[in-house]
Amino acid sequence: MADPFRHPETGVNHDDVLQRPGTEQQGLDAPIPEDGTRRPLPGGDIPATLVSKIITITVLCGYTAVLLLNVLWEKPGPGKLTLCLVCVTALFGMQLLHNSPRTRRRPLRWKVLTLGIQAVLTFLPFAWFGITWGSMGGILGASILLMLPGPLSWILFGLVAASIGVYAHVLHLPVISQLYAPITTLLTGLVLYGLTRLTDLVHEVHAARAELTRMAVAQERLRFSRDVHDLLGYSLSAITLKCELIHRLIVAQPGRALDEVASVLEVSRQAVADARLVASSYREMSLADEAESAATVMAAADIRTTVDITCGRLHPGVDTALATTLREGITNILRHSKAQSCDIRAVREGETVRLVLVNDGVVEKDRSASSSGSGLGNLRTRLDAVGGRLTAGVHDDGRFRLVAEVPVRPICSTAATTAMEKIA
Repeated sequence: MADPFRHPETGVNHDDVLQRPGTEQQGLDAPIPEDGTRRPLPGGDIPATLVSKIITITVLCGYTAVLLLNVLWEKPGPGKLTLCLVCVTALFGMQLLHNSPRTRRRPLRWKVLTLGIQAVLTFLPFAWFGITWGSMGGILGASILLMLPGPLSWILFGLVAASIGVYAHVLHLPVISQLYAPITTLLTGLVLYGLTRLTDLVHEVHAARAELTRMAVAQERLRFSRDVHDLLGYSLSAITLKCELIHRLIVAQPGRALDEVASVLEVSRQAVADARLVASSYREMSLADEAESAATVMAAADIRTTVDITCGRLHPGVDTALATTLREGITNILRHSKAQSCDIRAVREGETVRLVLVNDGVVEKDRSASSSGSGLGNLRTRLDAVGGRLTAGVHDDGRFRLVAEVPVRPICSTAATTAMEKIA
C-alpha cells in the first residue's frame, strides 16, 4: 500500500523531512552566531555577510595603502617610516574594533575612551607627516558616526572635516588643496560608515530570514499536528465505536455485524485518504458530506441525530473550516460525552454562515470551553484564519452548544493582518 504520508507528486515523506537524523544541526535548527551570520557550508557559495565584511576591510586597506604611498613619496627615513607603520597599524586595528557590532553595543564610557585613543592616533602624527596624514581624519569620522548617537556624531564628524580644512589653510596650501582635504575627509568617512552599516543590514536580513525559516518549520509542524488531531481523530473514534458495536452484534445479529464491517472498511479508507491530505497540505472538505457521515456514525452509537444543512454552496475555505469544526465536535461527543440526542444545523444569515452543534451528553456541568483541551483551540485557530469565531459552552438547560460563525467570503484575521504588517 502507498505511504499515506508521502507527497503524491514530489515523493517526499513529510515525517522524513522533520525527523531525518542530522537535519536539526545542519539545517534550520542549527545555532546561529551572535552576529546573525551562518558559516559557509562545504562546497557552497560564500555567504553575503562574509562578502560584505571582506569588501569593507578591502576598502579600509585601500585607504591605508594610499596613505603609505603618500608618505613613501616623500622618501622618509627609517625612523619616520617605522613610526608611520606603527600609527597606521594601530588606527587600522581601532577601526576594525569600531566596525564590530559587539563593540558598538558597549557602554558609552567605553566608546568615548576608544574614540579618544583613535583621535590621538589621528591628530598627533600631523606633527611629523603634515597634510599627508589628512586622509586618516575620514577614518576617525567613520568611527564617530558608528559609535556615537544621533546629531552629536554628525556634528563631531563635520568638525573633524573642518579641522582638516583649517589645518590645510594654516599651512598656506593652495585653495584647491584646502578644499580637497576636507572633502576627501567627508567622502572617506561616509564611504566607510555606509559600508559598515550595509554589512550590519546584511547581517540583520540573514538573521531575520533564519528566524522566519524556523517559524515556517514550527508552523508546518503545528499544522501537521492539528490536522492529525482534527482529521484522523474523528475517523479513529468512529472505527473504535463501530468495532465495539460489531463485537456486540456478531453473535446476536451477524447480518448487521457484517454491514458494520463494511462500514468500518469505508471509514478506514477515509482515514487513509485523510492521512494523504495531511501529508500533502491539501485539505478541502465538504460540510454537507461531513454532516451525512456524522449522522451515520451517531446512529451507530445510538444517538438520535437531527441534521439541517441549508447554507447552500460555500467558498472552499469556509466549507473546509466548517466541516472540520463539525468533525471535531462529533469526535468530542463520541469521546467525552454520554449524549442521547444531537442537533446539527447550518444556516446562512446575510453574509455569515452559522454552524450550531448541540448535544445533551455533558458529563461535567461546570465544564467550560476554555478547558476543553486542544481540539477547540485548534478549531479557533482554523476559524480565525478565515475571519470566523467559535463559542462553546454549557447552557442553562444543561446542553452543550458549539457555535461557529464564518463570513461567506473568508477574510484575513486580525492576528494574520498584524503579522503581515510587521513583516512589511
